[in-house]
Amino acid sequence: MSDLEAFRSDLRAWLNAACPAEMRKPMSEQDICWGGRNWQFQSEAQRDWLHACIDKGFTVPQWPVAYGGAGLDADKARVLDEEMKRINARPPLQSFGIWMLGPALLAFGSEAQKAELLPPIARGEIRWCQGYSEPNAGSDLASLQCKGVEDGDDFLVTGQKVWTSYADKADWIFCLVRTEPEASKHKGISFLLFDMASKGVEARPIPLISGNAPFCETFFDTVRVPQHQIVGKRGEGWTIAKYLLTHERESIGAADGAHFMAADPYRAALAAVGLDENGRLDDPMMRAEIGRFLVDEITFTAHMDAARSYSRAGNEIGARSAVLKYIGAELNKRRLNLAMQGSGQDALIWSGDGAGNQPQLWLRTKANSIEGGTSEVMLSIVSKAILELPS
Repeated sequence: MSDLEAFRSDLRAWLNAACPAEMRKPMSEQDICWGGRNWQFQSEAQRDWLHACIDKGFTVPQWPVAYGGAGLDADKARVLDEEMKRINARPPLQSFGIWMLGPALLAFGSEAQKAELLPPIARGEIRWCQGYSEPNAGSDLASLQCKGVEDGDDFLVTGQKVWTSYADKADWIFCLVRTEPEASKHKGISFLLFDMASKGVEARPIPLISGNAPFCETFFDTVRVPQHQIVGKRGEGWTIAKYLLTHERESIGAADGAHFMAADPYRAALAAVGLDENGRLDDPMMRAEIGRFLVDEITFTAHMDAARSYSRAGNEIGARSAVLKYIGAELNKRRLNLAMQGSGQDALIWSGDGAGNQPQLWLRTKANSIEGGTSEVMLSIVSKAILELPS
């Protein structure tokens, strides 16, 4: 038996013993485990599954063991992913710290920052939010005006961010701040980390048409941030910001392409229209549309798996993250459109409590093609950086 086969055998036995049955059921948005200092577990099974994975380093399997990971190579990480999917295991922890900040710290952080911040991220002890977009700096992010004025060993940060996902629930923020006002717009930005409980921080949820409020306006009124909480060099945060964005877009594409946040269009149509005498959906137009969608979804899953394998081998996917983000976002919108079309009058049911019912999920998908970079911006990146088309 090869080393990889032995790893798979041992892993399969561990998963069968460690993953509770409740954590193998389909997952809705409210079932996500985000962690953080104020996190309340939804069940004992959720707690047990997270702690079991923390003990094995499986919340961040390819991070070094010293930082809370399992130190797996690309092949073993792929096996872990396959075996988790085989039993439909829920992700033990979802985290902007894992998807975005962690890779940036591994690439640009000091040894002290890595040792201090990465293990708590791996254990789900810190919930992070991202301070990027501003009211006048969205797609043109480098135009941001949130400023940090030097005051001894600190910066005094003043300004506003917008569309800050879960800022009202986050413990800390990784934030782009202009610290060198005389430099060019791409050169004067620093990448700062600070506690959301700091004096002068205010997060105001933005109610959406779905009834939920996952995004916030975030205000900073002379927030004192120690200068040692800069990641990388002062004034060179744009390089880190671009690096982090590739990981954000990859994670958005993966999440939008996953089933846990969306209805199954076939099941929705089956309940509404039933089967014909041949055992097929009794609506040929709907049947064809769902068939086209499922083929595209299978293709995207294969493409995502290939991208993950490429990344696990130590490569940076770079501009290809724009492809993943664009396709994942558009597929998720199609999925919910089909589920709504096939559900008949049931699609009009609205609980109004933000519980993740179908109309609310459908409305939420409209943000998929905006957050992390609009679909139009993603296509522009693909045309220039991958297809090398003229501007």
